[in-house]
Amino acid sequence: MSERTVYEYAVVRVVPRVERDEFVNVGVALYCRKQKFAQVKIYVDEAKCKALDPTVDLEIIKKHLDSFQRICVGDKSGGRLAELEQPERFRWLTAKRSTMVQCSVTHPGTCVSAAETLDELFKKLVL
Repeated sequence: MSERTVYEYAVVRVVPRVERDEFVNVGVALYCRKQKFAQVKIYVDEAKCKALDPTVDLEIIKKHLDSFQRICVGDKSGGRLAELEQPERFRWLTAKRSTMVQCSVTHPGTCVSAAETLDELFKKLVL
């Protein structure tokens, strides 16, 4: 039997017009210290984003989300933030901010496989 371990996750959101506080879930970021796992899965439903703001610049949002993903996994092309240790990267990415790309509060859970749990949460919360 595999051992369950603690993980944390946050839902990644696009907020086309910050002043309206409306958002579309576009991803899930998950961190599991024991499994040395930090990844994010992203899918942008362009129609949903445009429904909230027809003038939204999806190319800018996709660039920000690409940077988010590179930082999360520690890809050196993500800049200095990507060089931080996994917990620091996850905390920085999920910190409260008022921008077009935001995260929900961080939620805890337990899992056997962080990768499988990320897939399950992504299907449940984004797709």
